[in-house]
Amino acid sequence: MKHLKRFAACCAAAVCCAAMLLLATGCQQQQESYTPPEATPSVSKPVIAQEGVLRVGVNANNAPLAGQPSSSTKIVGIDVDMAAALADQLGLKLEVVDVSTDAAGALTSGKVDVVMGVNKSDSPSFWTSDTYLPTAVALFAQSSNSTVPANSASTKIAAQVSSNSAWAVTNEFDNSTITTTEDLKSAFSALESGKVQYVAADAVVGSYVSNNAGMDVHMVALMQQASGYCVGVLDGNTQLKQAVSNALSAMNSNGVSSVIQKKWLGTAMDLSGIKLTAGASDDKDDMGEVLNSANAAIGTLTGNTGSSTNKADSDSKTSSADSASSSADSSSTGDSSASNGAASTASN
Repeated sequence: MKHLKRFAACCAAAVCCAAMLLLATGCQQQQESYTPPEATPSVSKPVIAQEGVLRVGVNANNAPLAGQPSSSTKIVGIDVDMAAALADQLGLKLEVVDVSTDAAGALTSGKVDVVMGVNKSDSPSFWTSDTYLPTAVALFAQSSNSTVPANSASTKIAAQVSSNSAWAVTNEFDNSTITTTEDLKSAFSALESGKVQYVAADAVVGSYVSNNAGMDVHMVALMQQASGYCVGVLDGNTQLKQAVSNALSAMNSNGVSSVIQKKWLGTAMDLSGIKLTAGASDDKDDMGEVLNSANAAIGTLTGNTGSSTNKADSDSKTSSADSASSSADSSSTGDSSASNGAASTASN
């Protein structure tokens, strides 16, 4: 009987030791962090200049595509997030480079491998991908059921002063239609208070500003045919062109592009179902002439010529968010300028 009790005690001790060993092993396994396997790069030198790194050029004075918060030297924005996703899709690390408005020069000199935020309607001298972010001069209203405005005395539209959106309004509607504001946020405030029925702004920038201000507004019409932002690559770099096209297609299919747009704009940007105003041109060449004329008119009104920054870029300095919004409405499609910024680099 004593031997039986001793045997039972030994068995119990063995079971306890095994349980403690399993518990300790489990805890150790839980403490180990998961390290995802490194992706295999889909391109390498000489397709890209630096092995394992995609150098992406952005215009850091073009919020919300790319900008620098006052509290940080890091460049952030839609283009930066898209660049990070693009590099990840290609199995590469990311280096973001501020090329200001000289995308062509940065590509030609080899400063970057690709550039972001290229407007398709500008007909650049290098290859451009399909658009990853559509845009146009748009009209915003408080109700999604608002009708496309007619050119009548009762129509009231607010727009940022000296912007291409403001010029587009005066080009299509009577002068009594427009109410100009010092910045785009003020234009949306006029809409919210009922002083105007619509706000004219770049579709991307208008969505960014209204979303940041917590305003519930809707795009109800486009004042021009939709264009969009693309990735630019030197035309002779066939392998990189194909790799970028494939990566963007995958990002659109898996929803990454939509997630990035929702983060910055509050919604995925889809202009396909939005109606055109009566004066919207269906000829991109005509619209290019319109925008060139608008830039010339803005330069005359503000005392600036050539590629100098117009007045709308220097207004609204009360906060970093307002400053970025004001600058963005003037430097995006339909509200363009050539703000010059010092080149800087930020690694993701």
